[in-house]
Amino acid sequence: MSDRLSVFKTYKLYVGGKFPRSESGRVYEVTDSKGKWLANAPLSSRKDARDAVVAARKAFGGWSGATAYNRGQILYRVAEMLEGRRDQFVAEVAEAEGLSKSKAAVVVDAAIDRWVWYAGWTDKIAQIVGGANPVAGPFFNLSTPEPTGVVTVVAPQESSFLGLVSVIAPVIATGNTAVVIASEKAPLPALSLGEVLATSDLPGGVVNILSGKASEMGPHLAAHQDVNAIDLTGADTDLARELEIAAADNLKRVLRPRAEDFAESPGTDRLTAFLETKTVWHPTGSLGASGSAY
Repeated sequence: MSDRLSVFKTYKLYVGGKFPRSESGRVYEVTDSKGKWLANAPLSSRKDARDAVVAARKAFGGWSGATAYNRGQILYRVAEMLEGRRDQFVAEVAEAEGLSKSKAAVVVDAAIDRWVWYAGWTDKIAQIVGGANPVAGPFFNLSTPEPTGVVTVVAPQESSFLGLVSVIAPVIATGNTAVVIASEKAPLPALSLGEVLATSDLPGGVVNILSGKASEMGPHLAAHQDVNAIDLTGADTDLARELEIAAADNLKRVLRPRAEDFAESPGTDRLTAFLETKTVWHPTGSLGASGSAY
């Protein structure tokens, strides 16, 4: 018999394309549905949250300025990398959510397909929500969507992987950057997703993943002046109300929590939730009713 000791996985945060431990040095125990210990996850502090916002802001210019086609290629690459690590995620989701291996496999496959679905939308959403507007006068009037900026995402608490992907992918598909608070009770699939993102050509800082208490980090992120929007999907009623009030201070966009079945086919509503519309006027060159032009 081998006397070799197993190498236990050390879960870390994913911030700015790197894998730091919490600056506080704190961890908390993560258990499965039967109370069995799985791992110690970092218990993020408000300093970790601020660092994540700095990383997201630094990455925003390059990511929002990339072509939509390039963003789609990178999202597709995420799906490719997940496909290669499918067995790992099946095991983690099964433990995290108390599912059988077969049911967890369905969840993981749906999450991989979700990345592909949003990858296909990156260069098409502008055609759906933008366009030329008919106006009176010799003007071109064109509306185009632009990303909102840095988005804080309170990830779903129960759907630790499919729900997580369903809220992250549309945020970054449209050119935003994200600071994600993972499911408190089941953060391990989210922290492993950080490892996939780091090897998928996604620039560091586009997605930043924190584990810990949404009730601790959420208020600071909701009040942060350099956060432009917040998705409250994973917040309970009381916390969502608190964060919504804090977010009003700098007029953040707020996506309120709602009943959702993440297994259902998504629509475009999450793609448009964090987009701004820019309208540009330009003279056509017509000089009047005679139809002459210069």
